[in-house]
Amino acid sequence: MNKFILLGIALLVLSCADRTTQVLNEGMWRGELQLAKNEVLPFNFQVTSPDALKIFNAEEVILVTDVTYSNDSVIFRTPVFEGYIKAVMTEGRLKGEFIKESLDRVVPFSAQFGTKTRFDIISKSTTTNVSGNWETTFSPDTENDTYMAKGIFQQDGTKVTGTFRTTTGDYRYLEGIMDGNTMKLSAFDGAHAFLFTAKVNDSTMNGTFYSGNHWKEPFIAKRNDSFELPDANDLTFLNDGYETLEFTFPNADGEQISLSDEQFKDKVVVVQIMGSWCPNCLDESKYYSEYYNNNADKDLEFLGLAFEYAKTEDAAFKSIARLREDVGVSYPILLAQYGSSSKEEAQQKLPMLNHVLSYPTSIFIDKKGNVRKIHTGFNGPATGEKYTEYVAEFTSFMDELLAE
Repeated sequence: MNKFILLGIALLVLSCADRTTQVLNEGMWRGELQLAKNEVLPFNFQVTSPDALKIFNAEEVILVTDVTYSNDSVIFRTPVFEGYIKAVMTEGRLKGEFIKESLDRVVPFSAQFGTKTRFDIISKSTTTNVSGNWETTFSPDTENDTYMAKGIFQQDGTKVTGTFRTTTGDYRYLEGIMDGNTMKLSAFDGAHAFLFTAKVNDSTMNGTFYSGNHWKEPFIAKRNDSFELPDANDLTFLNDGYETLEFTFPNADGEQISLSDEQFKDKVVVVQIMGSWCPNCLDESKYYSEYYNNNADKDLEFLGLAFEYAKTEDAAFKSIARLREDVGVSYPILLAQYGSSSKEEAQQKLPMLNHVLSYPTSIFIDKKGNVRKIHTGFNGPATGEKYTEYVAEFTSFMDELLAE
């Protein structure tokens, strides 16, 4: 009898525990990541059900369905990326952290229910319109860190959207405001947390770029509608004495895969240098997967080489598997490196390249095994016309290689 009484008490306790577990309020929230003492990165998300929410960055909508609860706590993970938010719920508020375990990075997080705005407007008037193209220099006073970018912005009233293009990719879908003469833009996608603030006049801007709470750098920009970045097809190339690419890396089954394998013989091959943690690589993988699936009947193969910062081989393959599952990548992705995403170490794995400048980088190989083109970086959908141009260029070049 005592056993039955104890069992009944245990079931009652579990039942009560289930009833006291809180869930997120359905509706709009504003989240904030504390990047510095006086700087927060705001982003908006909408809870559509206890088990799903949407994160908004301008035109981008990220559907999150990995939501778990424990009493008064919640954890939600965006698709593909390993970063997650863990927070305690109290009366329409969240307080916790954005965590990336492999990099030992933690950013304080909070959120307020019922807030639809992204940035609060402080000034009564907007004095500048930033619509147009801006020639941009990041870290202008630091020789080893300086790099060029192209700012592309659209302004409607006080609302600003756009992105910065660099030689290695773009800074995602940025959304924000022009508040007086101050521009504020942010993006959060579960991998990167970007905040840009700048003082702007009609022809120049001076600002600061924050990436999480671990990196910040200054930037300057000037209006220049004719400015263009260097050609992405000229930045990475084979060193003298090389005509092709050679490597051997494992797949998830432990098989060692090389370009000399039978499956790649007499085929056009696109080798994608990438990482599961990289948002530009995610954009590229989505496009490549769609193209690959639509041309499965042709003499064509794609092959990903993943350079992962996950601390163990097992964790790295799990990250690759998550990318493949969430995006629907059907072509193989090999593990080229784990424990670091260092481009210098990546170049040592591929010594025939002058350098690995960017994740992603795509290497186009013809049916004879010769490298015909190397494209550095990827301009994703956030770049608008540049993305459309790349798709047209890619399709035309692939048609040319396949017809040979």
